[in-house]
Amino acid sequence: MITIRKATAEDAVLIHELAHAIWYPTYGPILSQDQIAFMLEKMYATEVLEAAILEDQVQFYLLYDQTDNAVGFLGLQPKADCLRIEKIYLLPITQGKGYGKLLIEFSADRAKELGLPELELNVNRGNQAYHFYLKQGFEVVEEVDIPYYGYVMDDYVMRKRLIS
Repeated sequence: MITIRKATAEDAVLIHELAHAIWYPTYGPILSQDQIAFMLEKMYATEVLEAAILEDQVQFYLLYDQTDNAVGFLGLQPKADCLRIEKIYLLPITQGKGYGKLLIEFSADRAKELGLPELELNVNRGNQAYHFYLKQGFEVVEEVDIPYYGYVMDDYVMRKRLIS
């Protein structure tokens, strides 16, 4: 059975390992290896993840497949008018199996529980996931170029209106 469970600080190492397994194949075609390594260290160092979980900055969830292996993770952050999907990543071998849609539906359910009418996320403009998000009902609301320690994250900000 596929399950999603809330991550604890003890799961920081697992999220760190998943991020490294996911980021290189996902971003290799669109970012330099140096940028990927730098961003992984800044955002997915075990200590950074532990602090984010303990301080409830981002609510992390882990997705487990039918064999109880962790295959992806999700990071949610409630805002005043929406629930932000800060992180949504799956191992490349699981893509196309409906897991991404499951994580989006899970996020929508959390948003509705919080009384938030929309989901929001950023996606790199060169990331193939952009097309997946369009199919899930997200729309581009803004293009942003975010300076990040000498790099630039060129993203779409996308939103999905939720129907109660």
